Amino acid sequence: MQHHNKKIDAELLGKIALARFLELPLRAFDRQVNQTESSTAFTALRPWMTVDRLAGALVAHDADDILKTPESSTLGEVREEGGSLTFLYHSPSCAREYRFDEEGVKRRMSHPNFPAEQAGALHRLRLINTRNRLTHALIQAVLASQTAYLRSGQPLALLPLTQAVIAAQLRAGSNLSVVADPGRVSRLVRGLSIMLPNRKVVRLNTLFPKPRQVHCQFVDHVIKVEKTYIAEGILREPLTDKAIAEILKREYGLRLLRRTVANIRHDLAIPDCRSRSQRMNYLLATEGFSALVPLTPQTLRAVVPADPGVYEIRASLASPFGGEKQDWPGERVPTVSHCVVYIGSAGDLRKRLGDHLRGSSDNAVLYRYIADGAARVRFRLISDGWRLAERELYRVFCETFGAPPPCNRMSP
Repeated sequence: MQHHNKKIDAELLGKIALARFLELPLRAFDRQVNQTESSTAFTALRPWMTVDRLAGALVAHDADDILKTPESSTLGEVREEGGSLTFLYHSPSCAREYRFDEEGVKRRMSHPNFPAEQAGALHRLRLINTRNRLTHALIQAVLASQTAYLRSGQPLALLPLTQAVIAAQLRAGSNLSVVADPGRVSRLVRGLSIMLPNRKVVRLNTLFPKPRQVHCQFVDHVIKVEKTYIAEGILREPLTDKAIAEILKREYGLRLLRRTVANIRHDLAIPDCRSRSQRMNYLLATEGFSALVPLTPQTLRAVVPADPGVYEIRASLASPFGGEKQDWPGERVPTVSHCVVYIGSAGDLRKRLGDHLRGSSDNAVLYRYIADGAARVRFRLISDGWRLAERELYRVFCETFGAPPPCNRMSP
């Protein structure tokens, strides 16, 4: 049996080495740069090399008020300065650029005794240049393309921007010394994260969503808000796929077919309007509750009896649409400013609600919601079985909205 040694083409080997280098985690890359610069081979190459910074790159230690993270897992942070977005790298390694006297390097390498260690160091330095140049060009393109999302951090502000599209933009509009193909972009962004101005850390690859991913965000958002509007009595029943498509077109400029909305629902495992209607029984479960009243000492004394029952507390929160009015099919919809934050029961409603109001009910999270004085409460008197009634109300709420109220730390 004969074995044939097949030599791999040098160009192919170079591409494989670059692909692996682009995939290095941030900390591993930082170690590579530091180890290379501290080597004797690097020192020997200094006469033919200038250590510099990428043109236009900013490093976090250039700013006085940076978040000190010596071994940060994020590439850097987006900042708003002078009405525009800038990017500060957390590590100088990611902004490093080595500029070579190419003629001098060529003569040095042609020497018969050119050390292998220096050849290896030179190869790594060129890989560092390639990765940093590609990274910097990519970040600048993201700052320009996803400005609204980077400023707000709101998922609905994210624009469709595939890696293929951004790669084509880089090839057409930048002077990169490396071909920015989608595969290289994918390898580079896979393990990197950046920090937004609101200090939220996001994975870099999430900034390149396909149109379908963006459409899923919008459909999911509308259906989540639908639940709140039904609980508030603004909508009487769940929205049809056609109604959702009309909202997306009117409110967000998205033109989706009804069947596209249906397909997205299936992808998100969201039932159709008829099935959702059967699950929207929280309103039925709260029939017989009192009117909403302010949660104040005066109201407790005048309205709430010292009898057993179940209750629901709502607190002042931001509108799910960012505080703006929305026109949904058939009616003018006011801003939603309240939602359920706690469901409970007690043998003495007045005393229990008074404990919540004073912050002495051992629920600090709930107290933070009601401390501003805008909380409201409604209740129903139940002489026997009020704990069972609370448990059923809690179950129906979770079934309707998909999660418990934010201040219910455990199920009753």
